[in-house]
Amino acid sequence: MLLTWRRWRRGRPFWGGLAAVLAGAEICAIPLAPLKIMLQQGIAGIPSVLMGLVMIVMGLSAWFAPHYRGLAGVLTVLCAAAALVMSNLGGFLIGTIIGILGGSLIFAWQPVAPEPETAADTAIAADTATTATPAAVAESGAVSEPRTVSGPRTVAGPGALAEPGGSAPAPSEP
Repeated sequence: MLLTWRRWRRGRPFWGGLAAVLAGAEICAIPLAPLKIMLQQGIAGIPSVLMGLVMIVMGLSAWFAPHYRGLAGVLTVLCAAAALVMSNLGGFLIGTIIGILGGSLIFAWQPVAPEPETAADTAIAADTATTATPAAVAESGAVSEPRTVSGPRTVAGPGALAEPGGSAPAPSEP
């Protein structure tokens, strides 16, 4: 179980996504207050909640769709920088700083090549690769000598040659 978690975590920008989710939650949580106070506050709290939700979604997309890491990283940094102006100094600077770091980690992450699973798997793969060598196939008699075609060749189309007595290949489309 721990090995599958580690493999999942290493296959995506996990720490950047976690930082983006935490920063978005922090930016969302600061302006939330009881409904009575929110109604008195008016429209001023809505950008904070929306920017926080966008940051949370970008962090989750970095986890579950890592091929969008470039877009997710840039949007996370932009939302974190905009939250500095539009949302209580970006969650009192904490959300902005964590959001910029998280977006940078998401953007900078690169996938790594997968490792061979076990030594036994690589031994089996090497064993099957050696059994199908050209020498082994030639010894078994499965390979015949190349045959030569005598007689004139006819041109079947632009650049295509047809075997005598054979059908012409289908013309290729541009």
